[in-house]
Amino acid sequence: MKRLLILLFIAVLALSGCVQTKKDVEGNKDSKGKGSTSIELLGMSASEEDMNIVRDQLVKNGFDVKLNIQPDYGSFSAQKEAGNYDLALSSWTTVTGNPDYAVRGLFKTGGDYSVVADSKLDALIDEASTLTGDEAAAKYKELEQLLVFDQAYIAPLYISNKYQGIYSELVNPKTVLLPKSRAQVWERIAFNDASKNAKEPLILHQTLDSLTSLDPIKGNDGSINTLNTNMYARLVNLTDTDEVVSDGSLSYNHAIAEGNQEYYFILRDDIHFAAVKDGAAVDTGELVSGEDVVFSLNRAKDSTSVPDHRTYSIHENIESVEIVSDLAELQNKKVAGSDQSILDVLSQNLPASVTKLAKDKGAVKNAAGSYQVVKVTTPTPFPQVLNYLAHQSGGIVSEKQVTSINTYDVASYDPDKDIAYGDQATVTEGTATYNNHLYASGPYILVKKNDYEAQFVKNPAYRVGSEYEPKIEKINVRFIADNDSALSALRNGEIHILQTVPETKLDIVKSDNKLTLNTADSNAVAYLQMNTSGRALSDSVDLRKAILYSINQDEFISYYQGNKKPAVSTVSTLVNTGLELKADSEKVKEFLKAYKDAK
Repeated sequence: MKRLLILLFIAVLALSGCVQTKKDVEGNKDSKGKGSTSIELLGMSASEEDMNIVRDQLVKNGFDVKLNIQPDYGSFSAQKEAGNYDLALSSWTTVTGNPDYAVRGLFKTGGDYSVVADSKLDALIDEASTLTGDEAAAKYKELEQLLVFDQAYIAPLYISNKYQGIYSELVNPKTVLLPKSRAQVWERIAFNDASKNAKEPLILHQTLDSLTSLDPIKGNDGSINTLNTNMYARLVNLTDTDEVVSDGSLSYNHAIAEGNQEYYFILRDDIHFAAVKDGAAVDTGELVSGEDVVFSLNRAKDSTSVPDHRTYSIHENIESVEIVSDLAELQNKKVAGSDQSILDVLSQNLPASVTKLAKDKGAVKNAAGSYQVVKVTTPTPFPQVLNYLAHQSGGIVSEKQVTSINTYDVASYDPDKDIAYGDQATVTEGTATYNNHLYASGPYILVKKNDYEAQFVKNPAYRVGSEYEPKIEKINVRFIADNDSALSALRNGEIHILQTVPETKLDIVKSDNKLTLNTADSNAVAYLQMNTSGRALSDSVDLRKAILYSINQDEFISYYQGNKKPAVSTVSTLVNTGLELKADSEKVKEFLKAYKDAK
């Protein structure tokens, strides 16, 4: 994210180095047998180096390892859904900057990406989400202990840093941010020569060319995280260091009421939805309003609002969303931990003092003191809801446009005949359904896509005249699957920003006088996901622990020239629990013996 979940599914290579076919993999099920310590490792070819390190560490500790290397995410997904793995090489970036997001969708029963079903773990996830400070840290320590050391549902590998390459001969590096969690901020970027901003496209890069969905609630992966973040405005944003702010969002200000269950947002009126007409972005004249916020967040928290809803668990702690019409409510309620009223906090630095709350968007006129205020309520105290509202899935869509497109029945949805809002085919050249129906509330809108790149243009009605008005008129996102090829493209000026420079190639960027290297901490953690169904290790915590203690994180850090950090779980970048994993061959022997004795 950036982002989102990137599951890196590892190659189907036998120890001889031959690539196995799906038939070969299905025929090789000895890891299900009680008498075997054979392990099948699943991942993508892009992570082959990590897979080789894991394989060597496991082999050294007495395992027979078969690599199941898949060329892309789709192939990996098919193998994972078929259960053709014992371990899946996985990576998670907490793009919301809060620890609940680092565990809820991954490890809670029924979570968007969870293969774990453990009621004790569920209770710890829910309890930790309501706590702050030292109490939260203590509860997340309990959670890590259960997740990693007691049950070994995962085996941590490392924490990554962020390394961004900029073609600074053309692009002003001071305008390119590198947030810890939030996706790349497009509207801030400018060329060194300002006259080029309106004439030349900024060329960015991403690995994945198949886009999950341009409906922000239907995807939570690296194919769309950055794209949807820049296409849809949200109620709040994250700073580079994960502070929740209203800056650059749909809100002027936000406030939390006493009790930490009511959250108020005062909306601005200088953002309209953009649409695409004849290949250009046009101002629809439609205000991004409180009604659109209510619609967007209600569908975000409803698992049945769209088929294959990928993000509803992120927003399941929203109980209600409503437009506030009574000014007295804001005057009488106090801000949590303060003597100030909600109205006092919401009224800071507005175009005019609040004199009226508009229930209907037609009555909004900020310059005359008429504003819309939206209230989000949670069933229990849950301040982390603000972090979730900053996620790309909290993007505000047009109620009018989405309801006009999504006329199908969700329960009987047929992707072969039904057209859903945000389907990538509707913006892809050469497809039968190519008819761009997107409405963007953010700084850019996707005009069209092909196998080579996705083309975006500036929203002509986004914060015009303010510091947040997009600087560059056109942005093209180039699809290059191989990171080495992407680095070559950066050096040649074929792309202008490489968001992820490999740790082993940092010296190349540093030594090139046409480039600038940006570095930052990240919330990205690589780990091994244990298969919890249908394999020998699924039923044996001893076998899982033998794998856990085979992992030597120091070898990963050494391979990446000191540019990785030790991890314990996906919350390691957010909460210091004091726990650590140390490789221990004696514990491996102990747990393998216990596993074999129990057969």
